[in-house]
Amino acid sequence: MWVERLYQDLCGHVMAMTDLPAGARAGFMDREIRSGEGWSERLGDVLATCRVFVPLFSPRYFASEMCGKEWYAFEQRAIHHRARSNEPAEAIVPALWVPVPPSQLPGPAERLQFNHRDFGERYVSDGLYGLIKLRLFAEEYERAVYELAKRIVSVADSVRIDTGRPVDYRLAPSAFGSPGSGVGAPRPMRITIAAPTRHDLPEGRNGDHYGDHPQDWNPYHPASARPLAYVTGELVRSLNYQAVITSFDEDRHDAKAAPSTPEILIVDRWALRDEDHCRRLAAFDAENRPWVTLVVPWNRDDHQSRAAEAELSQRLEATMPVKMGQGRALCRAAAKGVPTMEAYGQLLPQVVEVAAQQYLKHAKAYPPGPGGGSGERTRLTGPMGATSYTPDPHDPATEAEDL
Repeated sequence: MWVERLYQDLCGHVMAMTDLPAGARAGFMDREIRSGEGWSERLGDVLATCRVFVPLFSPRYFASEMCGKEWYAFEQRAIHHRARSNEPAEAIVPALWVPVPPSQLPGPAERLQFNHRDFGERYVSDGLYGLIKLRLFAEEYERAVYELAKRIVSVADSVRIDTGRPVDYRLAPSAFGSPGSGVGAPRPMRITIAAPTRHDLPEGRNGDHYGDHPQDWNPYHPASARPLAYVTGELVRSLNYQAVITSFDEDRHDAKAAPSTPEILIVDRWALRDEDHCRRLAAFDAENRPWVTLVVPWNRDDHQSRAAEAELSQRLEATMPVKMGQGRALCRAAAKGVPTMEAYGQLLPQVVEVAAQQYLKHAKAYPPGPGGGSGERTRLTGPMGATSYTPDPHDPATEAEDL
């Protein structure tokens, strides 16, 4: 009831502040989906086209896998928009339904640059739920909702995110981490790039895809305007991981040491034309580190790459036979070549999850120390340890609004 009132109040302000025609829909709330209607498909369509996403922060919101999937679906549009245009695309406007301690915020929420105090001190201390419940705070509630509506309209006018493809909720991950992982500080995920620079390219290779550092490699140029390492970092962070971007040329860890973090190794096949790269990648492959997952971007629209595909594929098979045959089918598919940025974005969450699972399987664990209670859990070493309103159908306090 209270969330529906907030939604109607926001829609009224948005209509008044814009030139939407009378009778037009200013927003969407997923409880509007009728019984028997394909809610997953309808919600996917809305999240693929809405202009602004407004999550209603509360502890239960961040504990909801469904809400995490909705956040993830919208954030992918922003990430791919930034990849294509190299322009800012922040269209998430958070609202405090119930105040949440910073320690309970997952990484995607913690990283938002947003000043809630612009909506009033009482709003910060009590949230919209506290203001709407008590008549004493009616004036503070009206101010907060009015300021929130102004922010929504401002973002909708200034940020234009490309329409995306509807996400399949049966397969979509949660932006708040996997179920049971708990809400809190993001877990680390290493992203390692093995690629040439424009200064040491193989003979005849076009330099348009390269920069001064391996991390500058952009295999999907010109469709993508940003280096893949940084797009990958955003995709990883959207899954509640902390991205650590490195080059394969940097010092590697001891082959005999226990894993310190899961890792995604992204290899440019053109690097295999260099004998030193081949030697070091082969030595790495021989270490048999299952918590390191191989991904090989391969732009099918790059004429040079297409012409050399058979030769370079054979080089990779000969250099890294363990990684090429390791893991489930999706990992082998990622190692054989990912042809487009869209396919890369769809495959990466699954690759990240495999790396995380393998890390947890192989990382060294230690029991509680002397005096530790029987309830203390065994821990792992290392640091891993348009407008639409989309509420969780199971709990009104987990609702999120997209505008």
